[in-house]
Amino acid sequence: MSATVTPVRDEAETVSPPRNRMAIALLSLVGFFIAVYMLLYKLGVIGTLACGAGGSCDTVQSSSWAIFLGVPVPAWGVVGYGAIFVASLAGLQTRGRADLWVARSLLGLATGAFVFSAYLTALEAFVIHAWCRWCIVSAVLATLIFLCSLAEIGRLGSGSDE
Repeated sequence: MSATVTPVRDEAETVSPPRNRMAIALLSLVGFFIAVYMLLYKLGVIGTLACGAGGSCDTVQSSSWAIFLGVPVPAWGVVGYGAIFVASLAGLQTRGRADLWVARSLLGLATGAFVFSAYLTALEAFVIHAWCRWCIVSAVLATLIFLCSLAEIGRLGSGSDE
């Protein structure tokens, strides 16, 4: 008589990853690539931006507001979107799903990205008087990431990792 052994599955393995974190990972990856594209332009690697008819990308990127604390704004985007992407990937791993540092990181980084994007959009509207389509797409991505990160509030109240 032969006995069949059924592998024991950890309950966490059968639960699918949080959808908001999957969305954050995808959105932040798109934002990362846009920021890299804009940074390559700012550094002179790319000669012209694909901005479309009537776009003012060059005006925005050549303004004095395109540098923040001595660093080109797209570099902030590369770092910010990259950090959000890494945190979201950590939160998709079985071991990281319940870690509060992931929830805190996603909520904090997403809030920072949203506020910074709102600031930059206000500069475009009220100071520069020009609109960069890539910047607008980035601001929409930051807003969507922020909205997706709001689900992390529930995770903060349901656990403790102190």
